[in-house]
Amino acid sequence: MKKKIVWIAPLMALMALALPTKAQKVFSMEEAVTWGNGKLYPTTLSGTGWVPGSSTFYYRAKDNSGEDCMVFRDADRGHIDTLFLDELNDALVRYNGMHRPTAPPIDSFKSMPGILNWQDDREMRIRHKKIVFLYDYTKNALMPEHGLSGEEDNLEFHAQSGHIAYTQGQNVFIKPYGKAPVQISFDSVDGILNGTAVHRNEFGIHKGLFWSEDGEKLAWYRMDESMVTRYPIYDIDGMPAKADFIRYPFAGATSHQVKLWVYDLKHDKKVEIQTEGPAEQYLTNIAFGPKGDFVYIAIVNRDQNHLWLNKYKTENGEFVQTMFEEKHDKYVEPESPMHWISKNEFIWESERDGYNHLYLYDKHGILKGQLSKGNWVVTEFLGADPKGKEVYFMSTVNSALDRSLCRVNIKSGEMTVLTKNAGYHRCEGNDSKRYWIDLYSAFNVPGMAEVLDSRTGKSILLKKTEDPLKEYELGEIRQFTLTSEDGKTPLQCRMILPTHFDSTKKYPVVVYVYGGPHLQLITNTYLYGSNLWMQYMAQHGYIVFSLDNRGSANRGLEFENAVFRQLGTAEIADQLKGVEWLKQQGYVDQNRMAVHGWSFGGFMTTSLMTRTPGTFRVGVAGGPVIDWAMYEVMYTERYMDRPEENPEGYKKANLLEHIPNLNGKLLLIHGTSDDVVLWQHTLLYLRECVKKEVLIDYFVYPEHPHNVRGKDRVHLMRKITEYLEENLED
Repeated sequence: MKKKIVWIAPLMALMALALPTKAQKVFSMEEAVTWGNGKLYPTTLSGTGWVPGSSTFYYRAKDNSGEDCMVFRDADRGHIDTLFLDELNDALVRYNGMHRPTAPPIDSFKSMPGILNWQDDREMRIRHKKIVFLYDYTKNALMPEHGLSGEEDNLEFHAQSGHIAYTQGQNVFIKPYGKAPVQISFDSVDGILNGTAVHRNEFGIHKGLFWSEDGEKLAWYRMDESMVTRYPIYDIDGMPAKADFIRYPFAGATSHQVKLWVYDLKHDKKVEIQTEGPAEQYLTNIAFGPKGDFVYIAIVNRDQNHLWLNKYKTENGEFVQTMFEEKHDKYVEPESPMHWISKNEFIWESERDGYNHLYLYDKHGILKGQLSKGNWVVTEFLGADPKGKEVYFMSTVNSALDRSLCRVNIKSGEMTVLTKNAGYHRCEGNDSKRYWIDLYSAFNVPGMAEVLDSRTGKSILLKKTEDPLKEYELGEIRQFTLTSEDGKTPLQCRMILPTHFDSTKKYPVVVYVYGGPHLQLITNTYLYGSNLWMQYMAQHGYIVFSLDNRGSANRGLEFENAVFRQLGTAEIADQLKGVEWLKQQGYVDQNRMAVHGWSFGGFMTTSLMTRTPGTFRVGVAGGPVIDWAMYEVMYTERYMDRPEENPEGYKKANLLEHIPNLNGKLLLIHGTSDDVVLWQHTLLYLRECVKKEVLIDYFVYPEHPHNVRGKDRVHLMRKITEYLEENLED
């Protein structure tokens, strides 16, 4: 690797969110929707990480000629090494000559590949085409590890051993390092899947393959969906159109059944973990113990009000013990597996005191203490120092809008906030947890990249992001707090004023809403989390307003579960507090107010148009849930219970019941291949509107899933914008 200093562009001053004095540009719709094909999006460091067992970090950059390179920098000594793309391609030329002398050479790298993981402190694992390579950056040498066919899905790499697990079709395969692939599951019945995420990706589940720490065992989910309703998604390219079927578990209906299996590579043996209880319970947050001899499952009952953290032997699948239980009269929702910080202690995340915090347990399941406390939430656990004396995490301790890096001493309980600047931080520590890459932004900070020394508190500036919007006219953004209808709960708000704002004039308003669980619209990120389409609207004379109502994320359990058994009620009440405030502002035209949202925001938009008729002149609802009885089991039953247990709640939230109340213009939009909120929702709504002689507008995006992505998104936002403009005219 050549010892060269990579060229870094001159740093620019940070942007303040006031109207720029020289900015003249306005956004085209294409620029607003795509952020100028990414050119207007604030850039920060990418491809960041730490070399194992060291104080050396790395990130992607550009060399003097504009080619990709990888910068390596030591946080202790401060020197910089640079891996240039031509060096990597030189290594590939040597590989082609040695390993493929008579075969067509593998094409050169066009850009710097991402690092999959590290074998040790000098060999990184990268992927090029269908080959996984080990690259020794001290010798500039490539060595092939795995030739992949390209048909593998859900790849899961184990760093130290070099093993790869993956799925192909319905089954799980392992390719041990240096050996041929081994198939370890053998299902062929329609409706059975191995090695994929289960439970509709709820409970923090995002994968179905799990390596033990030593790489000698692999756990995987086996999901049987054969008893779940088959639902058609239509492919319209052929004549006649063809129905492709998915399995969709409706609220109150039969759900899929999940088991966990473990394969022992050393002994070529697999066992089924002997989970007991109803077939439709949820197996969540899989974790191996430090030695791989036990596997732990957070089991949640279908009612989602009772959790058991269970321990099982990986040798034979036998149940060992329940480490502890958690109950709640509304719901429990584990979203993170146990975090082992030593061979004898682990951390568990729980909202049991009303906020997501960290709890220390010994290996037998005995609670040793609560490590974090307060009316704020831990948003991400980031590990412990090698001696297990201190743990690190991200939290909202400074503000519900911020994310701050924190450290707590396990013995004393003393907590330190390590990030000094207000904003939304994303942090990654080296193995010792002394040094941290800190990437953050704030409402008036497009981006900052620093390396933080957690011992001294000192930091090294790596990059201050140039303001990509400095030549554009922006509407002033105001962030403030209102109080919910209960008179005590603060609600975060964001308002974008029109460019060239004149408080003596009156302006139309677009309320952009989401309002559902697991999402927070307003954060202390660049532009307070707003997007360029909102600025496009501001440039065209609109106020754009958003409010995070009760039920949305990162404000604690009471704030989140205020919607329990009555989706749409507390949320509407809080949104109306925002409307009430808007109407008190002299510059708001009360007769020209619109509401727009997608998914849960589409449900909220349609609810506001029909459950509070006359509040808004126009609404645009994308992919809306119309009837919660038609939505999936895991999400719906957590917040609404089963339909037979809460008939009044389901009836009140069912938007088919409120159609006659519509007083304004309403546009519904849906993708015909939506497998999240099924197309049937809005088709039924449309049919009922016809029956009740209620006029609405309707638009579909053929073969688009739950949202409209790619080049068609420009079309979508143009459609939405024109509809708002046409119906908000004086």
